[in-house]
Amino acid sequence: MNSVRFFAAIAAVFLSTMNVQAAEMLAPDVLVKNTATNVLEVIKSDKDIQAGDNKKIVSITEEKIVPHFDFERMSRLVLGRAWKAASKEQQTKFTAEFRNLLVRTYSVALAKYRNQSIEYKPFKMAAADDDVVVKTQIIQPGGQSIPIDYALEKGDTEWKVYDVKIDGISLVTNYRGQFSNELKQGNMDALIQKLVDKNHSNTMGTTADKN
Repeated sequence: MNSVRFFAAIAAVFLSTMNVQAAEMLAPDVLVKNTATNVLEVIKSDKDIQAGDNKKIVSITEEKIVPHFDFERMSRLVLGRAWKAASKEQQTKFTAEFRNLLVRTYSVALAKYRNQSIEYKPFKMAAADDDVVVKTQIIQPGGQSIPIDYALEKGDTEWKVYDVKIDGISLVTNYRGQFSNELKQGNMDALIQKLVDKNHSNTMGTTADKN
């Protein structure tokens, strides 16, 4: 699957933050729907984003996406056994760089949003459930619909996303394959450095676009 389409679909559905009361935890399907509705309104009304203001897009991504994703769990899942073999310092560095990679990718996807709408599938869960999947579908004007499934885990104060499936393709599985191949050719420090270099290159590209 084309990576831009993959992440554009993610960004179009789940890019926002909510002002949640401390004593109240939103149900996972309500969280997804409320945040998606909110972000679509922001995108449609923000002329700077529509004009491609990369600095503002990255800022919005940091503010509105990051709080809803569990990057540490995602890092554990994409690395598998390599996570357990890594030192605490390596785990911390990898998680930070993986997070930065996703933030930049989401920002690019957010800039490409064009009038998609969202259909929410029926959702049921038991009171004791702490790991669920919320199913949605992106409706693209004049294009094929894209099914999107969100895997969320219940935390102390809110539900957080730890994986997303687009057209049946898992974000975690997608990166696990990439990183596994790179680890076979090198080691954890080499993988981390590749992410550092890629994030630096993406940052320089964003600055160049802004100028």
